[in-house]
Amino acid sequence: KEQELYAATLKAVDFNWIAGAPPQGPIPCEAKIRYSQNPQPATAMPNEDGSVTVTFQAPQRAITPGQAAVLYDNDTVLGGGTIKEAFR
Repeated sequence: KEQELYAATLKAVDFNWIAGAPPQGPIPCEAKIRYSQNPQPATAMPNEDGSVTVTFQAPQRAITPGQAAVLYDNDTVLGGGTIKEAFR
């Protein structure tokens, strides 16, 4: 079913923060999971293992493991990583 293709949260690994160190807590941002997609409002939470949990304000279609997740603050890239899994 179409609704099963949507998820609101993803976990990204091999994450690279452009500023170097990850933020100390959750940060509001925009995230893209496809090159052609417009950035979508989200919150990013760095995890102790270096991964990042990204929760979108609205569920996103077809979050796919192996694709990139890139975080933005307006036009500034905050960082990016590889999607490991998605959660509904």
